[in-house]
Amino acid sequence: MQITSAPVTIMFVVYILAMLLIGWLGYRATHDLSDYILGGRKLGAFVVALAAGASDMSGWLLMGLPGAVYTEGISASWIAIGLTIGAYLNWRFIAARLRVHTEHAGNALTLPDFFSNRFEDRSNLLRIVSALVILVFFTLYCASGVVAGARLFESMFGMSYPSAVWLGAFCTIAYVFIGGFLAVSWTDTIQASLMFTALVLAPLMVIHSLGGLGDSTQAVASVSPQHLDMFRGMSTIGVISLLGWGLGYFGQPHILVRFMAAESLRTIPNARRISMTWMILCLAGAVAVGFFGIAYFAANPGQAAGVNANAERVFVELGLILFNPWIAGMLLAAILAAVMSTLSAQLLVCSSSLTQDIYKTFVRRDAPQRELVWFGRAMVLAVALVAIWLAWNPDSRVLSMVSYAWAGFGAAFGPVVILSLVWRRMTRNGALAGMIVGAVVVLVWNHYAWFGLYEIIPGFILGALAIVLVSLADREPPGSVTGVFDQVQAEMRSPGVRENV
Repeated sequence: MQITSAPVTIMFVVYILAMLLIGWLGYRATHDLSDYILGGRKLGAFVVALAAGASDMSGWLLMGLPGAVYTEGISASWIAIGLTIGAYLNWRFIAARLRVHTEHAGNALTLPDFFSNRFEDRSNLLRIVSALVILVFFTLYCASGVVAGARLFESMFGMSYPSAVWLGAFCTIAYVFIGGFLAVSWTDTIQASLMFTALVLAPLMVIHSLGGLGDSTQAVASVSPQHLDMFRGMSTIGVISLLGWGLGYFGQPHILVRFMAAESLRTIPNARRISMTWMILCLAGAVAVGFFGIAYFAANPGQAAGVNANAERVFVELGLILFNPWIAGMLLAAILAAVMSTLSAQLLVCSSSLTQDIYKTFVRRDAPQRELVWFGRAMVLAVALVAIWLAWNPDSRVLSMVSYAWAGFGAAFGPVVILSLVWRRMTRNGALAGMIVGAVVVLVWNHYAWFGLYEIIPGFILGALAIVLVSLADREPPGSVTGVFDQVQAEMRSPGVRENV
């Protein structure tokens, strides 16, 4: 059923046209493969910060999290706490080191590129395994993004699901195909700003409509005091599992690549402050929308039909009810922004891996830059078509794998990234063992669901243990590898860098 008005539709169209314009500007600024897949390492602090945030937070931020809080109360916010801690640690201890090390490691443009260059893996096993992990998990991620976008167009404009799939996918594919990393990063900045505005305005309007913060909180308590209990229905394992989501940040290629693209080390501290401020306020806003939505719909049961049918619509329903249609159109466009920003980042990471780690490495080592850029564009289209095929049936079993793709990346890549940046003795075989063990443990643990513990925690721990044990049993890395590592460490310890990072 179509639920939009003309102003909402106009705001959606204006937003999509703006993203396509940015894609064209990105096209004009793209001259070689480095520009297309890493922005030429020239992103400033503001763009790095908001692009990292927007590519991380998908439609879950505006629909999934508010819906969970609306249903379960404040206890559903543990995952937001875990994500905040993980994101801060990632910015604080990984961002600057990865920016320096990828430049020293053969000017690596992708995460598999970095792994291969960091350990001088001439067999390219690390590159192949990590590229395969990226392609498998991110293609599934992309499929889920296509489904989310299609569901949004379907419900907002009364379109058939197949038409919504094509339209939603086209809106994202177009600017990624044209403008590459620069377009994705610039659009992510706009999208993050839109998401921030929506998640600040929405809870403030709900609180105002209920008579203020005190009255709103009391109204929630009057519905059920348990909604204010942080430990409602939570076990120790449950809390640890939700906090464990933060471990995923250390292995997410679409977030780590933002660090690699920073203009310089001096960009990182300001980017960290901007990104963490944005993230904390957005997560707090999402929790507040769900929390105070409990009170609003309890006081206005006649308006609760939509949210009673699907709790994840709480943000949508409040936006349509409380705001002028033009403002509501902007708020609902924020949901599309959240979906598009994550999907675009995932498409580009897949394209980058296929281009840099497969085509340039194994097929055309001496391919000219123009050919590589156009091959990258072709791969965006190819991955998108596969994602559309997977998304054609929204109830397909393959989409259930997305629930542990975050854990898969976190456990497969997280320990490898961390230890490769801080441990001189780590070897190629150790990295390979950690990657494989982390991914396999996640897959097996998820299948058996032992102890109810989120699979990223055992996967991360056992992956790190595998790296240490295999590296210690292996021959020491060659002098050329340790020499680059020592050079990076010396740069990180230099007074100018240490004071600013």
